[in-house]
Amino acid sequence: MTSRPFVRNLTFQSNNLGKQVTLMLAWDAHMEGLYNDVFPIVWKVSKFGKEGLFWLQATYTAQLAFSKTQVNNGEVTSAGTSVNINNGEKTTLTETNELYQFSPPEAGTPDTLQAVNYTGTIEDIAVGFVNKGHLIPTPVLYFSDIGDGSRVKVKFTPVLCAYITSDYKEAAILRGQVDATAIWTQDLTALSQSTTWNLTRDPNTGRYSIAHA
Repeated sequence: MTSRPFVRNLTFQSNNLGKQVTLMLAWDAHMEGLYNDVFPIVWKVSKFGKEGLFWLQATYTAQLAFSKTQVNNGEVTSAGTSVNINNGEKTTLTETNELYQFSPPEAGTPDTLQAVNYTGTIEDIAVGFVNKGHLIPTPVLYFSDIGDGSRVKVKFTPVLCAYITSDYKEAAILRGQVDATAIWTQDLTALSQSTTWNLTRDPNTGRYSIAHA
């Protein structure tokens, strides 16, 4: 029996921050092939003002999915098909009469998600998550140039990082390390269902930090 996917509701807030900034949330991915054939994806980008109250709310649900993707202007977009998948399952992507489709997931390698490309051509595939009430996955990791007969194998842990940077857009593919130091990193599995985080700026050093409210 499959366990019910956990949900994490995150709120980031600031009050009289002292300077207008842009907060970016992006996924961490310590795995083989990072920035070579697997790339993290920016999740959220939001501006926080110099004065007054500002906030960003984001929800992650641990219902993972594979999707066929394409890239437009450096950003991942859905190419029209996906399949929900759980740890220990595998699926196959095929193409018939220009219709791409993932097979129903079946038992695979424990604690690993797998997608096999049997379309006859090179494809791009993403791993994402599906929030309640949504059908289209939010992409987390992008895998490029998956050859025919090749597979994507993923052990995904939802580690989220926060940065102060305005250099990226939502759904952008991170082709290399972010040009800023993460001011906050959390494994979402270790958090309670709903948490609130304060974004602050030290007026003496100009450094930003995020702490539990």
